[in-house]
Amino acid sequence: MPFFKNAQEVDEVSVLDRAFHYGDGCFTTARLRHGAIELHELHMARLQNANERLLLKADLNLIEQSLNKIRQADAQASGTLKIILSRGEGQRGYSLPDHPADVWVFYYPKEVADFHYETLHSGVLEQVIGLSMPNLAGLKSLNRLEQVLLKHEADQKGWAEALVLDVQGMIVEGVSSNCFIRINHTWITPELRYNGVHGVMRAEILSRMHSQGIACTQRAVDMDEIPQIQSVFFCNALNAMRIASSLNGAPLDVQACTELFHQLQLNQIR
Repeated sequence: MPFFKNAQEVDEVSVLDRAFHYGDGCFTTARLRHGAIELHELHMARLQNANERLLLKADLNLIEQSLNKIRQADAQASGTLKIILSRGEGQRGYSLPDHPADVWVFYYPKEVADFHYETLHSGVLEQVIGLSMPNLAGLKSLNRLEQVLLKHEADQKGWAEALVLDVQGMIVEGVSSNCFIRINHTWITPELRYNGVHGVMRAEILSRMHSQGIACTQRAVDMDEIPQIQSVFFCNALNAMRIASSLNGAPLDVQACTELFHQLQLNQIR
């Protein structure tokens, strides 16, 4: 697994890196297919947004320079990329170091095929997440402790993915995915005003729904509405649609999701 720091291949990380000490940075995970990043513009927009809001001052051109080195080794390179912006090395304490953030690119080679939907059993987790500092809401920061604990609970329950609530009793997302919910024959996705991650696949699906004239409301979804849920699917950059066939043991409508998958042509992501 090759990885690059500021477009230079390296094999170690400094123990003084603030990503290690404070989770000081952000990241995105993407599919690389035949040398090209799928949903490239959305991934770069996400990184640029976080770069500005977190005052990282990273040179995002280093991402393409790193990719060029991957392509030099294999012009048809395919697999998973994890792109990290880390504040880099600094002295002890929270004060910001006076240098641009480092750009890390991790490449995990593997075969990449067209997306297909999959089904899974799901449920609502007991642990809840908090509300974010407003300037952090929606960002995919390096601090993923909530997701680590939520994933442990989901694994214990035998769920590959699950719905996550916040301290106000609102549905937010999945453990490592955004979610779309169908209630009263209408698609809804949580608005993510106070927490959660603004995912690239969520943005792509919303764009395609808008283009197709398919209504989807972005709003707060209260836990009291859970019994009314007809369908649920989860999405992220590595999985376009994971359909819940049941929620807490109650069967859900899978067909509405599969029809949406085909209508939006989610097998064709570039």
